[in-house]
Amino acid sequence: MNAKQISKILRDLANPVIAEHSQRFFKTGKGEYGEGDQFLGIRVPVLREQAKKYRGVELKEVQKLLQSNFHEERQCALLILVYKFARSSEQEKQSIYQLYLDNTQYINNWDLVDSSAYHIVGAYLEDKDKQILYQLSHSDSLWERRIAILSTFQFIRKHQFDDTLRLSKQLIDDPEDLIHKSVGWMLREVGKRDMSVEKDFLDSYYQKMPRTMLRYAIEKFPEQEKKYYLMG
Repeated sequence: MNAKQISKILRDLANPVIAEHSQRFFKTGKGEYGEGDQFLGIRVPVLREQAKKYRGVELKEVQKLLQSNFHEERQCALLILVYKFARSSEQEKQSIYQLYLDNTQYINNWDLVDSSAYHIVGAYLEDKDKQILYQLSHSDSLWERRIAILSTFQFIRKHQFDDTLRLSKQLIDDPEDLIHKSVGWMLREVGKRDMSVEKDFLDSYYQKMPRTMLRYAIEKFPEQEKKYYLMG
């Protein structure tokens, strides 16, 4: 199986009605974050099913699929990489990780980042130097900055919070709402595992945090505590 064959299978599953809805949902209009993206109109569960079928495809073919103009073909490629990574040797994992970082210009919407970053980048870096995340967090690319913070979800799941907190502090002044949401989300995940750690961070920085970031971070707090942080 190669990229061209997978592409044909996916295009046969296309649904114009779903595609039209997706183009609005993922903000593809002029000046929006997903400007110009093209959709086939395939639901994620269907893409996951296809990705599982073709997880044995060679990496060079997955890379070709990842470079498609169609959002769902890129999504399918990333899901294939996630499935391959979970079953790979250390050497193969390094190849998948490097392919991912070499092609971040194609990982260019929040769903593409969120379904892949921690499974690949986070999982690979778990026991390694994490400096690349700090480089990505300074990128001009919104999506590379989101990859940086979302990758730390893998560390959070193992109760390792330091990189999440450092990157959150670094991204407090980020201009993009999608970064505010992702940082708030990761802080909330920290709080699910250790509320005292999240509250220590909030007590130091909540007055500086963008409103969206703060709201996401305290979403699960009791109402009285929410008011405390929101009212300053």
